[in-house]
Amino acid sequence: MKFLLKLAVIILLLSVSCVFAKTLKAGVSIDNVPKTFYGTWRVAAKIDKQTGNSVNFKPNTVDVWNLSRQGDVINLNNPFTGANASVKLDYVEGNLIRFTKTGNYDNKKLTDTVDLKLDGDTFTGINTLVLETFSVYDNKLIHKDTALYILKGEKISGTSITGK
Repeated sequence: MKFLLKLAVIILLLSVSCVFAKTLKAGVSIDNVPKTFYGTWRVAAKIDKQTGNSVNFKPNTVDVWNLSRQGDVINLNNPFTGANASVKLDYVEGNLIRFTKTGNYDNKKLTDTVDLKLDGDTFTGINTLVLETFSVYDNKLIHKDTALYILKGEKISGTSITGK
């Protein structure tokens, strides 16, 4: 009887650990990001008029994004502005990618959520920006501004992958 009880416990533990291992592997993996994602991109962004006429966001921008991977970290660098951030990979399915980057500036927090569809040396997508302003006295949220940009990207130069 003790043997059967021990066997049942072992089988239960093995099945739970297998389910747990599958759950962990089902998450977003940096290894699923297409290699064509990495490199230097010219990115044109145009604000969607329906998102409002905020003075905090420019109607049109052209930037350079250098997307690189070092180990398990994706970095986005803009050589024109000097901005540099690690991005959080939210979703990868084939040539569809979603990533988020957040930056804190004084009493403000800017969150970019970027959805891209890669097509060889080009991409299209959207960038949802949320700018939150906090009180300098008690750090409470006092204002939230959002904007949606339509993105078009063109590859300028190859890939930038180092380490694994």
